[in-house]
Amino acid sequence: MSSPAGALPWPAGAATGIGSLPGTDPHEACRTVLGELPDLPFLPELPGRGAHADLGGRGCALLADLPVDLQPAGWRLVDRSGRDLVRARDLLARDLDALEEAAAAAPPALLKVSATGPWTLAALLDTPRGGQVLADAGAVRDVAASLAEGLALHLADLRRRLPGTVLLLQLDEPSLPAVLSGRVPTASGVGTAPVPEPSVALDRLAEVVAVAGHTVVHCCAPRPPVALARRAGARAVAVDAALLSRADDDALGEALEAGMGLLLGVVPTSGPPPADPSVSLRPVRELWRRLGLPGERLPADVVVTPACGLAGAAPQEAGAILAACVRAGAALREEPL
Repeated sequence: MSSPAGALPWPAGAATGIGSLPGTDPHEACRTVLGELPDLPFLPELPGRGAHADLGGRGCALLADLPVDLQPAGWRLVDRSGRDLVRARDLLARDLDALEEAAAAAPPALLKVSATGPWTLAALLDTPRGGQVLADAGAVRDVAASLAEGLALHLADLRRRLPGTVLLLQLDEPSLPAVLSGRVPTASGVGTAPVPEPSVALDRLAEVVAVAGHTVVHCCAPRPPVALARRAGARAVAVDAALLSRADDDALGEALEAGMGLLLGVVPTSGPPPADPSVSLRPVRELWRRLGLPGERLPADVVVTPACGLAGAAPQEAGAILAACVRAGAALREEPL
């Protein structure tokens, strides 16, 4: 089965980053992304600015009508939000302003926008009484609904700022495998959070996936939930190639056969990247041969990315890593297998 025509929004041989970059200057980060990634730039995330800009802070900044505050133990649902949520939203607004300014002369045709996924955000949040949101089905439902509403507003704001740009939503779900397998520890460390029913896990993810026309579910953890992402309506999954095993082959093969795309992390996130693109592409081609998929589909279905985010990379290396992804994508387009 081939990919449906026009179903995947990126051009053949595209490359992108996962989302995070080192440093604290959003203007510099946006210039780097727009300069290095002509086919699929992304809205940078700068967790080096602290808890208000990391995975939890960025996710909380997107919640609509759900008060949260930052406590010593982390983010918590509260009766009335305080200055921490104001700070998180202010940092996000600065990022959007920087992107709008950097893209003013030439808005990108396609932009990837990352957000904390509903299950990972639920795993990061506590209830007002201090218990885990994951242990409260109603609280999980409220978080997912609030995130979906907030993301819809966020994407609408981006469309206003960047008219004509197609948006690709990426939901970051690094905690989802642990949620599904009952490996999220309680605050005491004695027990683990309850495992959601399969239908509930699907419904909460699908509710947020549906916010955008094109959504990627990203998981840089072993055993990424590829089948769940497909059932939830995601158009693509993003995974770290080094963490895949043959146990993932069936789910990946079924997803790709169904027309999903694959953002595959193959370029290391630290140190000088490989000078030869074929080194980066080796795991891509090995996976494709193992799955038995047609070689001519490879450049259109796969986007080359770093293994994960670049927040821990040296600032002078981040641009070089993104450039290496672009070279690998071009090489893949010229010679798929």
